[in-house]
Amino acid sequence: MNIDRWTRRVTLLLAALAVLLSGCTTYVTTQVTAFSDWSGSDATRTFAFTRAPDQQNNLELATYERMVASELAAHAFREVDGAQARYLVGLSYGIRSDMVTVAQPVYYNPWPSPYWGRPFDPWGPWGPYPATYVNQTYPIFTHLLGIRITERATGKEVYNVTARNSGGESSLVRAMPYLARSALADFPLGNGAVHTVKIPRGEGGGPANEVVATGSAPAGVPVPASGAKAAE
Repeated sequence: MNIDRWTRRVTLLLAALAVLLSGCTTYVTTQVTAFSDWSGSDATRTFAFTRAPDQQNNLELATYERMVASELAAHAFREVDGAQARYLVGLSYGIRSDMVTVAQPVYYNPWPSPYWGRPFDPWGPWGPYPATYVNQTYPIFTHLLGIRITERATGKEVYNVTARNSGGESSLVRAMPYLARSALADFPLGNGAVHTVKIPRGEGGGPANEVVATGSAPAGVPVPASGAKAAE
């Protein structure tokens, strides 16, 4: 089994467990991978979004651009006309669905109810009987956001960051605020950095104002491949 397939299976299994525990979790965990040659200063952080010709009137993309613009503003970026911008920002995004099967235990109760107990019964109503397992299948959705920053004058790529999370959320637009905030939570990350960002759910299902925890993994950690819809 190759590493990419193993990593993908582990990711899906963990996401399946997250679905099972969704009633008690209050956080969204996102993996962020960045490649960077950033040297910009606050004084030069002017930007404009760039799109492919066939996406000029794309309302979905425009919605995601507003979310990303809000996160960029927290890092002193200022949106201006394309002809005056120092940086061009392109987005890519996508969602993929998978089905994951998880074996769940089912216990056999040999004692008809009501069960009144027996003297010194250490097992309770189920007794020392082994559990049987029933396979349950759950949908898992992987959400992706990529942000690519280039210098307008030279076309040089200076920052490329990808945010990815998985869970039971079937809507990309509801997952996007977490992706955008995670992607830019610690801007700028070092080149080849792999970062994990944990954000609490706020009221109404959106992200809370605080990034609770972030952690880094060594560069070179394999990241599962995923398709994306480009808008560059």
